[in-house]
Amino acid sequence: MSASQESFNDNRNNTYVIDAESAAEMARLMRQDQLMTSGMGGVLSEIDLNGVQRVLDLACGPGGWPLEVAYTYSDMEIVGVDISERMIAYASTQALVQQRNNAHFRVMDILKPLDLPDNSFDLVNARFLSSFLRRESWPWLFREILRIVRPGGIIRLTEPEAGMTNKPHLEQAIHVGMQAMGRAGLNFSPHGYHYGIVHMLPSFFRQADLPIREQRAHFIEYSFGTEAHESFYHDLMLALHLFEPLVVKMQLATAQEWQQLTQQGLAEMYEEDFCAAWMLLTVCGEKPL
Repeated sequence: MSASQESFNDNRNNTYVIDAESAAEMARLMRQDQLMTSGMGGVLSEIDLNGVQRVLDLACGPGGWPLEVAYTYSDMEIVGVDISERMIAYASTQALVQQRNNAHFRVMDILKPLDLPDNSFDLVNARFLSSFLRRESWPWLFREILRIVRPGGIIRLTEPEAGMTNKPHLEQAIHVGMQAMGRAGLNFSPHGYHYGIVHMLPSFFRQADLPIREQRAHFIEYSFGTEAHESFYHDLMLALHLFEPLVVKMQLATAQEWQQLTQQGLAEMYEEDFCAAWMLLTVCGEKPL
């Protein structure tokens, strides 16, 4: 459940499952972006940035990560691209207001050939592509990323595994959401119970003949009483609401059944013994010289 997405329909080529122009989705992504960056120890905590001057962020949403990179590394040029005109407009406005002259944003659908020159970036970053990228599309995207990153440049991808909780209704709601995504061809879980992307991510680098420089796991806890709990509650509340059309379309629940299940799951989050966490994996590869 992440970055830019547009309404799911019968067009097989359209794999976005949440309305990218939704104000609720933009608010959710802004909150989620802060949670993930904090939980990962910063914007680029695991990379040697020697020689990195131009950075591209794919499916940047409302621009939280690129703007933070632009602030932290004022000598770098950051470009963010996303399918949503609303989110790119917001990100561009924030760059202007915050005087981030080194951050630029463009509307672009990363499921199509990227309107970017060959060998034009030192680092290409993306997070949570599994929320809209079909299983069969990963090799194509890697080829496109390899085209635009310079020889010796870095490809940095981060993907999540969600749904780890000790409460039955919330876990069931998350698993139903994952099953809906699985039926849409958007995860690698054989039974659709989870993203199934974390253990696949390193293999995509190997298939693309990309030497892996770094793999780093991140554990983000949002149990009751933790610092991240309230933010995760609001993130999940919006995400579960926005997932309703897909769940209903995939005939996994009626709208009423889904609303009842998600309300029960969200209520469980305020029980004192509630425990839950996300696992993230960041993989960094280097384009051969």
